[in-house]
Formats: sequence, structure tokens, C-alpha cells
Amino acid sequence: MENNLKAAFYTLGCKVNQYETEYMSELLKNAGFEIVSVNEDADYYIINSCTVTATADQKTRQNIRKFKRLHPKSTVILTGCMPQAFPEKSAAISEADIVLSNKSDGDILSLINQYNTEKTRLIHIDEHRTGDNFKECAITNFSERIRAFVKIEDGCDRFCSYCIIPKSRGRVRSKSPELLRKEINDLANNGIKEIVLVGINLSAYGKGENFDIVDAVQICAENEKIRRVRLGSLEPDHITNDIIDRLSQTEKFCPQFHLSLQSGCNKTLKNMNRHYTAEEYKNLCSKLRNTFEDASITTDVMVGFHDESEEDFIESLEFVKSIQFEKVHTFPYSNREGTAASKRGDNVSKKDKEHRASIMIEETEKIRNNYLKKLVGKKVEVLFENMVDENIYQGYTKSYLPIRFFSKENIIGKEIEVTVKNYSDAFCIAE
Repeated sequence: MENNLKAAFYTLGCKVNQYETEYMSELLKNAGFEIVSVNEDADYYIINSCTVTATADQKTRQNIRKFKRLHPKSTVILTGCMPQAFPEKSAAISEADIVLSNKSDGDILSLINQYNTEKTRLIHIDEHRTGDNFKECAITNFSERIRAFVKIEDGCDRFCSYCIIPKSRGRVRSKSPELLRKEINDLANNGIKEIVLVGINLSAYGKGENFDIVDAVQICAENEKIRRVRLGSLEPDHITNDIIDRLSQTEKFCPQFHLSLQSGCNKTLKNMNRHYTAEEYKNLCSKLRNTFEDASITTDVMVGFHDESEEDFIESLEFVKSIQFEKVHTFPYSNREGTAASKRGDNVSKKDKEHRASIMIEETEKIRNNYLKKLVGKKVEVLFENMVDENIYQGYTKSYLPIRFFSKENIIGKEIEVTVKNYSDAFCIAE
């Protein structure tokens, strides 16, 4: 491999994709590549795609064509979930010189070498198969940050009717505790102080094995250099009383729970093939708030799914309001080719979806605003991560609330108790 080759990554989608970009980036750096911004000239542009929605696919295609147009002599590489879910459509994007599936991310270096030798377009898409093992992957740093995403699980067995993920990610499989422990030690030795465990269906970690998600949290917490451990998005029906009890005994665990709801209407939940009722979800939220002091519960809510009526929407809205989430991500349903729901048709107009989304956002923003207002005057522990302006540092509380703080001293990596003085939509201001 020649020296001084430059590679740039453009990543769409979830925290798992961000982790996998870091993994591929380290593979290339170890081979002598320089990793640069996508705004710079590079020899290779790698687009790590998301395929959750048709809009995500569109963004992928647009960026592939943009990089090829702006840098016609560069090699453009497409990887991620889109080639895995839609191999023919991905292969048809002629501007992509190399197309590989997320299952083959670890082969990126050898594929680049093969492409350079053969001087011909490469399509390398390896299908996920039932019984696949977790493909070993580990990182030692995370883009010069002090908080790292660590993928411990891949795949999903749930088959929600609207979701393409089982096709793009395969079945549930888990990273071994031994590999995780080594990875955490490497990250801690390189200055990482907070670990965010992530997966496609994170709460299924350890399915069919003799370990579970709490074991993963405890492996991270046992490293004395790690200050905090938090979890990515969770499926509510996997969070048992035993898991709650064991997590509550782990001092470094951050009680911030992103529990995917999707709808507060039982009829819609059933149509989505979700595996819980609104009542069961509400009971779980109560258990978490009763168990963890200052527990923060956030969620995702979909509006306009399939044949959601106005009455169904109101039921979902009232349920969401009753939970008093600290933050809600609202999005309209997008019909996804290849899913069970796509065969039923999309019976809610775009206008109605947008109207319902605006109502849900307005109501949940009121709740978030009240939550932030009550924090003014309170003392909170903040782990500071970066400087966003001259002498202005930003960090997060254990509940993942962004805090900005003025300091003439460099406080990156320090955990400091501060008092919240004001807030905006994006962050709180403390002193």
C-alpha cells in the first residue's frame, strides 16, 4: 500500500454505524492511510449508509454522486445497511466503485487492494445467514473524544412490520465478554472515560448465551479509568425486574433509558408487531423512576402508521403526554419496501402525517421545556467532553443533558458539580 493515501468517511444513521465507521477508520489508519474530513480532497470516499427509510437511501445516492462529481479521480466506496438490504439497487449505483455489505466491513482494506490491482468495479455483498456468529470487531479510540460508542450486539429477531432492519442486519448475535473486556481496557488506556454500549437490538445482548446486558455494563464499570457507562436504545419488553435490580447496583451506570415506544395506541402497537402493550410500557417507566434517582426516559414516536385513525393518534398522544418523557423524537411513518407493512398500503395522507407530527412535537416540547425549567438552580455532575467556543466547555450529566460552562482552565475529561442557571432548546448553561 502506498504511503500518504487519504480516506474520508461520510456516515449516515445510528450509533452502530458510527462505531463501524470508527472500526473501518482504524483499519485504514493502521495500514498507513490518513483519515481526513469529507470536505477535503481524498483518494477514497467511504459512504457508510443507513436504510431505515427511503429518505436515507436517497441521501446515500446523492452523496455518492456528489463525491464522484467533485472528485472524479477518487475511489468512491459504498458500505453499510443499504447494500445489505437492497443489493441490486446498490450495485446499480454506477458512481460507487466498490460496493460492500456491512457484514464485510472488516474486508475494506483487502477490497481496496483488490480494486487497485484489478482496476475494475467491485461488488462484494455477503448475505447474513441464520447462525452467523458475531464478527469480531474492536476499536481502541473514538475520534479523539472521551466518550466512545461500543458495539456489542448486531442483528434483530423482532420483525416489526414497518422495519427493514432484520434484512439489513441479520439475526441477533453478541460480542463475547472476553473481547469486550479487552476493547474497554484499550479504550480506557487511550483516554476514554465514558462508554455507551450500542447494538441493533441492544437489550437482546447475550441471547442464547450465558451472559446478558448487565454483564456488559459491569465489564465496563470494573475498569477503574471508566467513569460512566450508559446504554443505547432499548426494547422495553426485554427490561426485566432482574435487569433493573442489577443495573441499580452498578454505581457507574447512568440511569438514562431510551425506550423505543413507537405508539401509545394498543391497536397500532399490534399492527406494528411490537411485543408489549401501552400499559406494560407505562409500568416499566414507573419501575425505572421508582428504582433510579433522577432517571431520564426518552423515546421515539411514529405517527401516521399504515391506517392510524385520528382517534388512534389522539390515544397515542395522550399516552405520550402521560409518561412525561424528558425528550421525544417524533417522525412520520414512511412506507418501506420489503417490509410486511408495505404490503398493506399506506393509508394516511402526507398532510395528515405532517399535521400529527407537528402536534406531537409541540406537545412533547412543552413537557421538555417544563423539565428543563425545573432544573434551574439544581446541582448536577457533568463530565466535560469538548470546548465549543473560547473558554466555553460542553459536557453531559448522567441523564445525558448537555451542559455548557465557562472555564479559563481546560476541564475536558473532568467531572465537575455545577449549578444550572439557564437553558435553551439545545443545552443548559451552568456555573
